[in-house]
Amino acid sequence: MTSTAQAPQPGAGTAHPEHLGHVIFIAAAAAMGGFLFGYDSSVINGAVEAIRDRYDIGPAALAQVIAIALIGCAIGAATAGRIADRIGRIRCMQIASVLFAISAVGSALPFALWDLAFWRIVGGFAIGMASVIGPAYIAEVAPAAYRGRLGSFQQAAIVVGIAISQLVNWGLLNAAGGNQRGQLMGLEAWQVMLGVMVIPAVLYGMLSFAIPESPRFLLSVGKRQRAKEILAEVEGKGVDLDARVDEIEHAMRSEHKSTFKDLLGGGFFFKPIVWVGIGLSVFQQFVGINVAFYYSSTLWQSVGVDPTQSFFYSFTTSIINIVGTVIAMIFVDRIGRKPLALIGSAGMVVGLALEAWAFSYDLVDGKLPATQGWVALVAAHVFVLFFALSWGVVVWVFLGEMFPNRIRAAALGVAASAQWIANWAITASFPSLASWNLSGTYIIYTVFAALSIPFVLKFVKETKGKALEEMG
Repeated sequence: MTSTAQAPQPGAGTAHPEHLGHVIFIAAAAAMGGFLFGYDSSVINGAVEAIRDRYDIGPAALAQVIAIALIGCAIGAATAGRIADRIGRIRCMQIASVLFAISAVGSALPFALWDLAFWRIVGGFAIGMASVIGPAYIAEVAPAAYRGRLGSFQQAAIVVGIAISQLVNWGLLNAAGGNQRGQLMGLEAWQVMLGVMVIPAVLYGMLSFAIPESPRFLLSVGKRQRAKEILAEVEGKGVDLDARVDEIEHAMRSEHKSTFKDLLGGGFFFKPIVWVGIGLSVFQQFVGINVAFYYSSTLWQSVGVDPTQSFFYSFTTSIINIVGTVIAMIFVDRIGRKPLALIGSAGMVVGLALEAWAFSYDLVDGKLPATQGWVALVAAHVFVLFFALSWGVVVWVFLGEMFPNRIRAAALGVAASAQWIANWAITASFPSLASWNLSGTYIIYTVFAALSIPFVLKFVKETKGKALEEMG
């Protein structure tokens, strides 16, 4: 669940060069929540097989332990906005940092399977909060001229967090002699993998004390003078602060608080545009992208890859994810959202179909035949690359732009909820599907990638270059 960059907007609030470094620090500190979002989401990849072995559980129970964090994500995302409006953006970040740290320690030192699942939910709640509060805070603090580029910090931090988690897992596995249950620092290696997250969690909390509260929140609670001081910090003293405060207050008064009721209408319960948003969210998940980040080590080991190598491949996939995300950020405003989505869908169909073909072969001496093994490995990277340069970023741009002003907030909430639910469905079903037929599982993902092409062509309208007020 990520936000991404929009085109920089000229106008009020252009930071002077001497203030830009300070603003970049503020945005980077807030984006640490995105880093933890990515890290916590994917660090479990390194512990899946060890959890299965330690607790002697089948694929269904294993899937629930992995997927249960998404329940916390959905709750955290749904409640973060209200918490932030009540106690402030900074306090919300601090709560999230504490929950990340508690989850890391609890997950590293579980008594049994049930409390490991509980700590996963706690971490999920923190992820949900971070997915909402980071982009919102950056948008409220960043000067308009730099808002798009600074907003991209959150997305960049998420994919870097995913990559770093896989690199750390790989390093710890090597230190434990290639055994996920090998001894390391008095614990099993997988426990250390889950516990290491306490370090960035503490750093996130410390950074939250070094950045200012959002001027928008301060004005909402009557702290006008403090809001002006912060605006001077981030936008420069040459700005007419009284005019900027009046502008923000006017915008806050004129905002329409959209509700669920505003989304109703049309022949199928919701307005058609809401269904398009839900469709984008569901297709983004039903291509199976999170299998690559939650289960890739298990996947490679299931076709005979050495555990250390499988962890390394998880890391290289994460690097490809970063490369694809950068490509998307460069081109989303140049060639448009819709063409990028179609290019990504076509590339994903090829990658997924090749994986399905490779996994259809019987194992020889516990491994895929050499040709099929290499095809599967390259195809997995192709799939992640095309997802990252398209649907990974474009869906969030669409969801931020496609809805009419009067329903945007509520519609975005419904679409985001659909995304968490779809994520849970894929994450919870993969171990059972894979034990049934791994090739068949990838055929299912291929079909969804293929179906996303006519869906985009028929139902999705280009939003590039259009003012938000034009969305009807």
